[in-house]
Amino acid sequence: MSPLLTSGGANRFARRVCNRACILERRTYRCAAVAPSNIITLSTERKRVVITGCTRGLGRALVEGFANRGDLVAACGRSQKSLRALARELGPGHHLFQADVTDDAAVASFRDRVIEEIGVPNLVLNNAAIINRSAPIWEVPPEEFDELMRINVGGTASVLRHFLPPMIEAGESAVIVNFSSGWGRSTAPEVAPYCASKWAIEGLTQAVAQEVPPFIGVVALNPGIIHTEMLESCFGRGAANYPDPEDWARAAVPFLANLRPSDNGKALTSP
Repeated sequence: MSPLLTSGGANRFARRVCNRACILERRTYRCAAVAPSNIITLSTERKRVVITGCTRGLGRALVEGFANRGDLVAACGRSQKSLRALARELGPGHHLFQADVTDDAAVASFRDRVIEEIGVPNLVLNNAAIINRSAPIWEVPPEEFDELMRINVGGTASVLRHFLPPMIEAGESAVIVNFSSGWGRSTAPEVAPYCASKWAIEGLTQAVAQEVPPFIGVVALNPGIIHTEMLESCFGRGAANYPDPEDWARAAVPFLANLRPSDNGKALTSP
């Protein structure tokens, strides 16, 4: 992972409260658990936001939206050229890193740099994903199928694996959002690999939601239908009939910022 795209001075958060009881007893937590009353709700805090897949589409719009709110943003993507352009646009105070979510070591390094620069995050947006070339399943090469699963499912799991332990140790109110899709709750022809990956995200989210302590929420989000390169690959020119990512983010960013641990386990849809 390349750390050279930091755009501002480090903001260190020294307070790392270790709640050993929560760690040892995390298997007893359930989706219905309510956050303790002494936890400050996310809506009253300046967010420390992590975003994956930040160089285009929804990820880029989310980075811009949270930065404009005044939140601290740390994000990753694969394209160094796109990351440099985004860093110039954001200005100081935010941190962009080149990292591939399919590389477990890179995700671990990304986590370390995030904590070093902005502290333990209290909002993680697991956004990185790709879609297959539209085709019936027997025409999708195994290499294409495997890459999609590594990014959409494996990458999401890797972020959970590396970010949840420090978030649990910090003992602070926090939310992780795993990006799903309408095709994670329904199906369509010629996108079977993508459907399979997003149905997996829904199941992964439901299971992990039962493993976390009550001050952490893990939710699945259907962002809706937005005009992105991914949508163009399916809808062609018809994709232009839908909102662009920037318009979508105007409603999505405050919605995401107001999620709470009490939303744990929910399958949500963005406004």
